[in-house]
Amino acid sequence: MSETKMIHLTINHMPVEVPAGTRIIEAAQSIGIDIPHLCYHPDQSIKAHCRMCMVEVTGQRKLLAACSTLVWEGMEVVTDSKRVYDAQVGVLDLILADHRQDCLACARNNNCDLQNLCRRFNRLKPDLPDVSSHERPRLDNPSIVRDPSKCVKCGRCVKVCSEVQGIGALSFTGRSADCKVTTAFDLPMNETDCVLCGQCTLVCPVGALTEVDHTSHVRHALHDSNKHVVVQIAPSVRVALGDDFGLEPGALVTGKMVTALKMMGFEKVFDTNFTADLTIMEEGSELLERIQKGGRLPMITSCSPGWVNFMEKHHPELIGNLSTAKSPQGMFGAVLKTYYAQRMGWDPKDIFSVSVMPCTAKKFEATRPELGRDGYQDVDVVLTTRELAKLIRYEGLNPVNLPESDFDSPLGTGSGAGAIFGATGGVMEAALRTAYELYTKKELPRLEFEEVRGEVGGIKEATIDLDGTPLKVAVVNGLKNAEEVIRRIQSGEADYLFVEIMACPGGCIGGGGQPIGTNNEKRKARIKALYDLDKSLPLRKSHENPDIQTIYQEFFDHPLSHKAHELLHTEYFPRPKRYDFSPYIEKYRKFLPDSAKK
Repeated sequence: MSETKMIHLTINHMPVEVPAGTRIIEAAQSIGIDIPHLCYHPDQSIKAHCRMCMVEVTGQRKLLAACSTLVWEGMEVVTDSKRVYDAQVGVLDLILADHRQDCLACARNNNCDLQNLCRRFNRLKPDLPDVSSHERPRLDNPSIVRDPSKCVKCGRCVKVCSEVQGIGALSFTGRSADCKVTTAFDLPMNETDCVLCGQCTLVCPVGALTEVDHTSHVRHALHDSNKHVVVQIAPSVRVALGDDFGLEPGALVTGKMVTALKMMGFEKVFDTNFTADLTIMEEGSELLERIQKGGRLPMITSCSPGWVNFMEKHHPELIGNLSTAKSPQGMFGAVLKTYYAQRMGWDPKDIFSVSVMPCTAKKFEATRPELGRDGYQDVDVVLTTRELAKLIRYEGLNPVNLPESDFDSPLGTGSGAGAIFGATGGVMEAALRTAYELYTKKELPRLEFEEVRGEVGGIKEATIDLDGTPLKVAVVNGLKNAEEVIRRIQSGEADYLFVEIMACPGGCIGGGGQPIGTNNEKRKARIKALYDLDKSLPLRKSHENPDIQTIYQEFFDHPLSHKAHELLHTEYFPRPKRYDFSPYIEKYRKFLPDSAKK
């Protein structure tokens, strides 16, 4: 193996040694220099659109873009000369002149890359006339708000939608002053290929793409004395929420988060890990039934709503392959308004069911008519991790300083198998732990199935030995990778029996509703934290969860029973690319800021 060639250069007169192929912006970061930028993102290919990262290089007539220029031996870089400063201020003023500046009312106030640059350069307003479009925010779906007037044309959303997800719902159109990022033919997002995964909201540096904000709706419910306001928390939220409060990536804040929710006034705080275990019981049993009775294979997981949306829109021929088991969010909502309501003597119509999810597509999932009955939805409102952080701040709380509290029972007990649901490969591993013991009637020789633990943005294949019976499986995250796995299945190239697909890179830990600033390094830290949590828990198999055993004894009888099919399973449909969300939009319009109501 040849050694990596090292390049020697200076940046602001400081000697730097970096591998060949390093860009100036990365070399500067290695010695603690943050070169101003907007379009650059460490997980994306280079765009060099914004030109904020211009630097001076000795011997070069023009300023060079630090994000796209590779270092060379003996290069001398200056990032803070007057020439560089004047150019960067000029670029910043041009961006500001074409950007609606209602910062105090913006969802990204105090968490905005453009705002940070203005603070850094002490630019209170540009020395140029306002030429922004002043277009109204566009709300045409339950998950994502698009505000064209705030777009800085950096291209991050275009890159993630096309390169990572393979969807291409957003692209550039027009030239020069008419250039903008929009959908095909400037259509509403609900009439495009968009699957509402929200990865665009995660990489947008400003407030041009945000989740639909339901925090006011939740506060309204908390102030209603006639409502039982109950919340469930997804596994990946507990290893991501800390990012918004200055903790290290992957920091576990479970107990502090529960305390914060109880202080807000939630009557019950439950753990979605409980219904992750319930999902494994139903999904694992469904897989074994398909294998033993000749059902349609491979069976593909159904807990990622971005993936389900993608399948229904782009590959309806795979509907028969999808597990009929609802997602853990869907199962929890059904259990809450049936089993738990009966135990508590509550009228389901008086229960206000909130879920905190890492995912913008979960907002859409909660509106599906199949996930409700008797005129009400099982989940009333879905908050993203970001919205939970916003609610916590509204209450004047900081989880870092709060004591630990436990989830409420009996829907608050989850196993380690439920916890790893948030990581790519976690659903597969959790299912295998249960399927192995249900199929072989033997105890697992080892709990860890490291061969199915996925990699951020990758495809992983493995053959699992079920005591002599081979089970060929695949784990994939990111919809562009999902398309490749689908190709292998349909071409006959692969003979999988079970496939886990997560729409977002890294799985739920990298969901579109996670804290701004999420990147692949943070995704890896969150994955590690979930597997560390799994190791630390006394329960690590879904079928050994005593509360799961109780709910079957008292309510469902056994997996795949008639009542289980009625409440815990669903069906899927081919969907046109055009959705009609008008009833939903009207329902929630009153909770929007005035600027978005018209």
